[in-house]
Parts: sequence; structure tokens; C-alpha cells
Amino acid sequence: MFCYQCSETSKGIGCEAIGVCGKKPEVAELQDLLIWVTKGISYWSIKAKELGIKDPEANLFVAEALFTTITNVNFSSERISNMIDKALLYRDRIKESYLKEYEGRYKKTFEEKVPEAAVWKGNRESYLDKAREVGVLSEKDEDIRSLKEFLIYGLKGIAAYTDHAYILKHTKDDILYFIQNALAETLRNDITADELEKLILEAGKYAVEAMALLDKANTSTYGHPEITEVYTGTYNAPAILVSGHDLLDLEELLKQTEGTGINIYTHGEMLPAHAYPELKKYKHLVGNYGSAWWKQTKEFEEFGGAILMTTNCLVPPKESYKDRVFTTGLVGFDGVTHIPNRIDGKPKDFSPVIKKALELGPIPEREGKKLVIGFAHNQLEKLLDVVLKKVEEGKITKFFVMAGCDGRLKAREYYTEFARKLPQNTVILTAGCAKYRYNYLDLGDIDGIPRIIDAGQCNDSYSLALIALKLKEILGVDDINDLPIEYNIAWYEQKAVAVLLALLYLGVRKIKLGPVLPAFLSPNVLKVVAEKFNISTISTVEEDLKQMLA
Repeated sequence: MFCYQCSETSKGIGCEAIGVCGKKPEVAELQDLLIWVTKGISYWSIKAKELGIKDPEANLFVAEALFTTITNVNFSSERISNMIDKALLYRDRIKESYLKEYEGRYKKTFEEKVPEAAVWKGNRESYLDKAREVGVLSEKDEDIRSLKEFLIYGLKGIAAYTDHAYILKHTKDDILYFIQNALAETLRNDITADELEKLILEAGKYAVEAMALLDKANTSTYGHPEITEVYTGTYNAPAILVSGHDLLDLEELLKQTEGTGINIYTHGEMLPAHAYPELKKYKHLVGNYGSAWWKQTKEFEEFGGAILMTTNCLVPPKESYKDRVFTTGLVGFDGVTHIPNRIDGKPKDFSPVIKKALELGPIPEREGKKLVIGFAHNQLEKLLDVVLKKVEEGKITKFFVMAGCDGRLKAREYYTEFARKLPQNTVILTAGCAKYRYNYLDLGDIDGIPRIIDAGQCNDSYSLALIALKLKEILGVDDINDLPIEYNIAWYEQKAVAVLLALLYLGVRKIKLGPVLPAFLSPNVLKVVAEKFNISTISTVEEDLKQMLA
């Protein structure tokens, strides 16, 4: 195996023996094969599109396949092998449709040279051998490999957000076809660095579109987030803890647990669910327990109730609590009960989770504090006049966008100290699980405006971008970088790569990215990215504060 798609990759170079995330070599290798075969689907799908042939199931599958390979989603070799089986079926189905239409329309045999990924015939016995041929290092040119992987990791994030939206019946063919076109382009042996750079920048455009689509899906289904206080303690009653990002899973679970005496708690990226009117109306959605994904082994052990993982970010569960963990959607881990997908539009059946929660009985009561959330773009726009007045009065001098991911590295303590040492006349704008590095700090407020403004999940970084664009318009500023906003972004996985590309597409420059720069950026590519977009890594809290407050 060789994997360097996340910020915690071994020695800052790449995982080769086992993933730092806990992924076994055969799982990582099968994911490489799944991506490769998915490129084959994309090759035929783009050709079929030119002849007016569309396969919606295959289009969605491409997004699901990419999402499955995001760090901390699926650790099951069996589940990934099943997806490879499906990928080959979809690929050949589109191929046959295309060839039939082509030969019928042009009255000749298709003779174009086809990439191996579009025609390879394999079976379960050959999957691992082929996977080792087509992994990341199969591209020998370091810079081309770097650009291809940069593009693919951005596509994974776009695919994840697009899949979230699809689950809520919102889809956009343009996004799905861009993903496929970009994947198919990475099969080319003659593709140039310039061509890949253009695709990477174009991916930023589609990252914005994917986040906008998901925002519309969430808000049209559950209403616009409202400013809400969320309790972080627990009550002495049976309980289910819901982690991940999937709001529909949460809603269906809430409906199925009404009247059962079970309390529902959110965890990690599910915290923002409390701000949506159509979710907060459920009285047994009582609070948020725990913090960022990487603390699961401690927090899940201590929680005591049943646990439902809806999307990333799963940490391999310990044996001591594995029997009360349930996965659903694309999440997979061998030996954990999986809740099947919806069939014929009917809700998922969460009765196994409910049964486990009742069997386990009441969890311990724990004291907690209250977190203020719900500052998505609709809510923030209502506060802009008040905020701008504080800026004019000099009570707010600068905003710091501290969005993105959290992670295990000790270096991430930087973000806690950075937040703690910010002057009292500054405000943090946040989204994603990076907030768990500082949202429990008591940073106070500025005349009633919280100094930590939480827009929501990682995809809600879109809200922060919208607000920046709105401020640019109101203040009559020509360049978004002339606003009193600094960007100090933490990254861990591929959704964060998509968010970064979105910010670059919107014109944001001078971004601090940490705690480390991506290992998948070769020295030459890193130099180009740093010079073109003025991206740098974090240094010390004191040095960065001095520079960003200047």
C-alpha cells in the first residue's frame, strides 16, 4: 500500500505498512482499485454523454465510490470488494450502451484506443494483484502524480458533498459529469501539468456548486439554521449517540425513537443539526456529547449507550464497545452491525440500534456546558448591520476564519492557543470539527456578538464564503482579500481539500494551512501553489498572530 491523502500520513511521506487511520494494507489497495475502475466508468460515461446516453445510477455510483475512499469512511475489504464488483458492472453496462449507439449511428466499428481501466476484466482473486499495479505510485512522474492526486482528492470532497445532497433528493448533473470528466482525464498518459492545474482550479468552481447544492438541500428540507444553545452534558436515560454528517439518518432515527424514552445526542460534525428548525423540534434530541472524531475511542467508551455512525469519520472501534456501534450508508467496518440503505423510498430501519439502546439502559448523568451554534449565512446576514456597526466603532477589528478539520497531531494544540491569544476585539468564524479545538473556551462576546461564530459542518464553510462576498459587496471592496478577514485553516482529509479549492476559486489568498502542508504536493507543485495562491503553513502562534494582525 501507499497512501498520503490525509494530513497524518506516516512520517509526513506516506503510509506503507498500515494506515495511521487504522486501515489495513489490503483495504487501502482495494480502494486504489475501486478508484481506478471508477475512472473506467467515467471514461465511457463521458463518451456516452456525447451521444445523448445517460445512466443516472452509474453517475451517482461514481460519487459514492469516491466518497467511500475518503479517509475514515470504510475499513471493510468485503464492502469495498462489493463496490468493485458493482463498478465493473456499471462500467460494462455503459460501455455496451455506448458501443451499440455508436455503431448504429456511424455504421462502423469503434476502434479508438481505450485506457486499460475502461476494459480490464477481473475477478475477486485478481483484485489485490491488480490494485498493486494501479495504485498512487503507478504514475512515475512525481509532479504529474502530485497534480493528479491533488485533483482526485478534491474530487472526493466534491463527491461527498454531492452525495449528501442527493440523499435529500437534490442533484446536479453538471457536478457529476465534471467529476467523471476529471477522473477520465487522469487516465491520460500525455496529460500536461498545465492541463491538470486548470482542472484543479475548475474543481474549485464545482466544489462551490456542490456546497451550494447541499446547503439548498439541507435548508429546504430542515429550514435555515437558527441561533441555538446546545447542552453538552448527559441525562440518566437510555441513549443513542449519532456521529457523522447525514441529517436524514438523524431525522429518521428521531422519528423512530419518539415515545421510547431514548434520548438522542449528536457527536462531532452532527452538532450543527441542533440549529435546524425541523430537527430541533424533537424534544428527545437533547444535546451534544463529546467532541471531534479522533477522540471516539475514549468518548464512545465512556458514553455508555448505542452509537450510530452515519458517514465519515469513523475510528476503528475498540472491542470493549464494538458491539454497540452501528454503521450505515457508505461507512463500513468488519464485525460491526450495518443498517441497510433505504429501499423503494422507505426510511431505514434503525430498530437494531433502538433495541441495543434499550438493552443497555440509562447512561450516567454528566454535567455539561452550553455551546452557541447556528450562524449559517441566512442567520449571519440578519446580523450584518449589527456586526458592521461594531466594525465601524472599532469594537471588532478583524475576523479569523478558523474552519476545517481536527485531528490527533499534538501540533493542533496550536489552534487552541491561537484562539486563546486572539485580541478581545477579534471574532472567530468557524465551521467543521476544527472548532472543537476552541469552542469550549470561554472567549466571551462583543456587545452580545459571540467571539466564536459557528456556521456548522465542514460544508458550511460555504456560508463563511458567502458572508465574505456579501461584505465585499456592502463595503464596495474590489478584492475579497482587502476585507478584515484572515484565513487560518486546519485540514485533515479530502473534504477539506475541496473546501480549500473552493476558497481559491472564490479568490481568497494568503491562507495559512496547517498543521502541515499536504504530503501529496511535490516540491515543485508546492512551490507553484505557494507562489500562485500565497498559501503557507502555520509557524508559531506568536509569529502568525503578529503577521495576521499587522
